[in-house]
Amino acid sequence: MELERVCKEEWAKLPKNRCAKLVATYSKRLEAVIAARGASTSMKHPSICCRKLLFLLFLLFLSTCRGLGQERPSCSRCDPQLSCNCSCGGFTGVPTVTGQALTLNLSSNNISEVTDDDLTGHARLRVLDLHANRIAIIHPSALDSLWSLEELDLSDNQLSTLNHSWFSHLGALQKLHLLNNPYSRLGSPSLPPLFRGLVGLRSLAFGGPALQELGKGDLHGVTQLDELTVHANNLSRYQSGALADIWPLGRVTLSLHGPFLTNATLASAVLSDVSYPETPITLQDIHLTGTESAQGFREAARKRIRSLTFHNLSASDESVVDLLTMMDGVPLSSISVTDVTLTGEGRWEKANWTDQRSFDEFFVQNIVVLDVFKFTSFLTLEFLLTYPRKVSLINGRVYLMPCQTSQMLVNLQYLDLTDNLLTDLTLAESLCENNVTLKELRVLNVSGNPLKSLSTMSRLVAKLTTLTHLDVSRTGYSSMPSNCSWPSTLRYLNISRAKLTTVTSCFPASLEVLDLSYNDLRDFTVLLPVLRELYLSGNKFLRLPSGNLLVNLCTLTIQSNTLNVFSHSDLQSFRRLRNLQAGQNKFICSCTFVPFLQFLLRGGGDVQLTDGEASYVCDSPLHLQGKPVSGVHLSVVECHQVLFVSVSCGLALVVGILLCVLLWRLHVFWYLKMTWAWLKAKRSSKNRRRRDTEGWEALLSFDAFVSYSERDAGWVENFLVPELEEPREENSRPLTLCLHKRDFLPGHWIVDNIMNAIERSRRTVFVLSENFVHSDWCRYELDFSHFWLFDVGGDAAILILLEPLSKDDVPKRFCKLRKIMSSTTYLEWPQEEERRPEFWRSLRNALRGDED
Repeated sequence: MELERVCKEEWAKLPKNRCAKLVATYSKRLEAVIAARGASTSMKHPSICCRKLLFLLFLLFLSTCRGLGQERPSCSRCDPQLSCNCSCGGFTGVPTVTGQALTLNLSSNNISEVTDDDLTGHARLRVLDLHANRIAIIHPSALDSLWSLEELDLSDNQLSTLNHSWFSHLGALQKLHLLNNPYSRLGSPSLPPLFRGLVGLRSLAFGGPALQELGKGDLHGVTQLDELTVHANNLSRYQSGALADIWPLGRVTLSLHGPFLTNATLASAVLSDVSYPETPITLQDIHLTGTESAQGFREAARKRIRSLTFHNLSASDESVVDLLTMMDGVPLSSISVTDVTLTGEGRWEKANWTDQRSFDEFFVQNIVVLDVFKFTSFLTLEFLLTYPRKVSLINGRVYLMPCQTSQMLVNLQYLDLTDNLLTDLTLAESLCENNVTLKELRVLNVSGNPLKSLSTMSRLVAKLTTLTHLDVSRTGYSSMPSNCSWPSTLRYLNISRAKLTTVTSCFPASLEVLDLSYNDLRDFTVLLPVLRELYLSGNKFLRLPSGNLLVNLCTLTIQSNTLNVFSHSDLQSFRRLRNLQAGQNKFICSCTFVPFLQFLLRGGGDVQLTDGEASYVCDSPLHLQGKPVSGVHLSVVECHQVLFVSVSCGLALVVGILLCVLLWRLHVFWYLKMTWAWLKAKRSSKNRRRRDTEGWEALLSFDAFVSYSERDAGWVENFLVPELEEPREENSRPLTLCLHKRDFLPGHWIVDNIMNAIERSRRTVFVLSENFVHSDWCRYELDFSHFWLFDVGGDAAILILLEPLSKDDVPKRFCKLRKIMSSTTYLEWPQEEERRPEFWRSLRNALRGDED
């Protein structure tokens, strides 16, 4: 009872939506085992054993189910094309990604299970890659929502059984990879066919080290394939016809290491089911050690196959002879061998009686000869060398092909000796320097050999009158002779990845395609009138070559140089240029280059930039470094500095003039001068008050300072001055007046004279009139004294109105004058003669107020 209680408590903590189905499946299996064991006479208490085993089952799934109950991780590594690359992310479960994803790569993670809701909502998914995980369990309905899936890769996982339910809803699937999983067979006679319903499947790869059995109905539903890959190195049981129902059948790749070694009959049966004249066959991991091992090709030869490829082949002399014997008269036109180890001595002449005239192409790459010093030459293999038109011998450590061997290749049109040990001296022997040979040769590729002299190469190929293509790339050419002799038929020349620093007129005038990529060239000044394509990537060009020397050039590639800019005139020099690849250079994003390049990137003009916008990136100026040219927007300040400065200065001058006029019209300058005068007056007023308190009356020189307009000078001189300074009455004391015309010191600033006069005068008399308030003199000079006067006090000023004038007639800027006129009594000049004595009497009393 205690065990049951614990089980219930633990079960209540688990997320049943994820674990219930899984636990139920294993519970049924466990119950079947318990029932079987419970029937045994040795098991006395089956109910108690059942409870204990169920309890252990719950504990077993406890940690796993709790982990599943956690929130799923997410992956946001998706590009604008809705391709999400979540590989190598350390995920232990299928992460959440956007439901709009078209491609989802989850390879190389630690995913162990795909549940029924991991891929829900991915109806748009086209490609799902789950290879190189630890997937051991896939829920039967885990892939049901992937209606649009076209490619599925489950290779390199831990799937011990394959379930037909996984693929039952994948009607759009075209490519399925199930390689390297620990399942021993594809299906079972008691279950529906694994691939039933996959009518659109065109590429299938299955098998692995654990595959041991392949039955006839295992591939039922697969009707035609473009590509079939089967890894069956340990296959022990094969039902004839298991692969025969697939037709039409494209390329086939088979790994049959074990069958070829131990069961030639099984290997022959597999090959027979996939051998068709139109089907290229590739065999991987094949070891042919004797005559028996080659018997697997007998049925394939009978089916008259035409293309046979070996990857990782190990062959003895006996097996090679036996294979050639079985291919006698078979229309085998292409034999390709990659990663081959020859264990014999090359003695294949025992098969010289066979008919191999159908041999057209022979390709060998990465050859290892175990006993190279005993290996014979091919002089006895004329029956094999006479017919091929295309021979490739790549990375075979070949340092010499004797001239006699070359003379046997009478039909050879294509010769590829890439990545060998040929030198200038041995190449002269291989091409029969002093004999006419290889008359039909059109393509010669000797790239990756330690060749040094380009003049020797040109001299050796000059006699090849049908040569059209020559590849001497990845050699040691560091210089070029001034003149060379080439065959007149040469159209394509590749001298890329050499060490050339300069070019000369050594090139044949017949060239149509020239590749000089990845040298150390800085310029190209060679006249090639019929050249159509020129490749100059990876050099040190600062500018485009001259188009006047390449009048028929259609394609120019000049990527990864030190090119800074190119212009419309540079492209115009090429009369027929249509395709240009100039990306990955150090572009200076100037104001002329950026708009021009953006115009080309948008498809404008006759020249098309075929390497895409991403290749064109700014290198300078610094603030634009690394930005795509297509997204650069330069301001007017950057592009037209002289014009901008000129316009700015002109606008500044105009604005300055307008501002000055506006300030003058608004009397701002007057206000500034008045402010300065006020500050000076404040200081002077303090001195005046201190002078009055300390009895400095003796420093006063005038009884009054008279402020008046020039237009009122007649009244001042004819009436005011005589009346006050020369009184007619005997008891009146003469008064001294300060007049600017008479008493100001010449050579001093007018404001200083005004301030000095006010300081030395007891009173200030203002002769007010229309002329006064509108006088320029009063406005800009004389009225600076107002601040000081009004700061001292209203009793220091005496106002005389020559004509009726209200305070509203005084400009508003004379604010203190307007205030005094509204608060201080002023004298009005009477127009009647009889009232004037009273006026003069009042004026004298005002001026002598302190004395009285």
